[in-house]
Amino acid sequence: MTSAIFICCVLGYLAGSIPFGLVLTMASGLGDIRKIGSGNIGATNVLRTGRKDLALLTLIFDVAKAGFIALLCADLFDSQTMGLLAGTMAVLGHNFPIWLHFKGGKGVASTLGLMLAMTPVAGVLTCLTWLGMAMVKHYSSLSALTALALAPLYAWIFNSGTAALFYLALTLLSFYRHRANIQRLWQGTETKIDLKKKAEKKKK
Repeated sequence: MTSAIFICCVLGYLAGSIPFGLVLTMASGLGDIRKIGSGNIGATNVLRTGRKDLALLTLIFDVAKAGFIALLCADLFDSQTMGLLAGTMAVLGHNFPIWLHFKGGKGVASTLGLMLAMTPVAGVLTCLTWLGMAMVKHYSSLSALTALALAPLYAWIFNSGTAALFYLALTLLSFYRHRANIQRLWQGTETKIDLKKKAEKKKK
């Protein structure tokens, strides 16, 4: 069991620490995504370059890396808990990648990837919550925080208490990572989602 936990933690962290947003923008000649907009390596900030295709690819890869490693470890050790552990470590890898001096994204897409892979019903409900909030309020951060706040409840009702505990931990992590966004939401200065917006310069 100890070796299984170690393998899941290492594989999960390494998979999650691949900074697809940075890799894609650099490969496309857009430069360092960390010097654009919010400085984040996630899909929302990639969208600020004006490249919707790269933002979509970033979203897909960030979702897939956590979902894939979770399914792999769940199958490898025939244990949903091991899959949840690997997926959780993937989210931590995305947030704190060793390759970028532990300065990564906020882990929302990767958390959704883990949920869709291990608890599909709760995952779909969480995604729908994000989409509904985004359509009504047009704030990516508020949508993410609302969706993830409800994720443990969805998992507890439709899946398992174990999954709910993992998601609760990731929800708390996400709120911590979004603390600047929460402050801007409170002050009314948070940036809204704007699909028509062109590339921005890094905020000062």
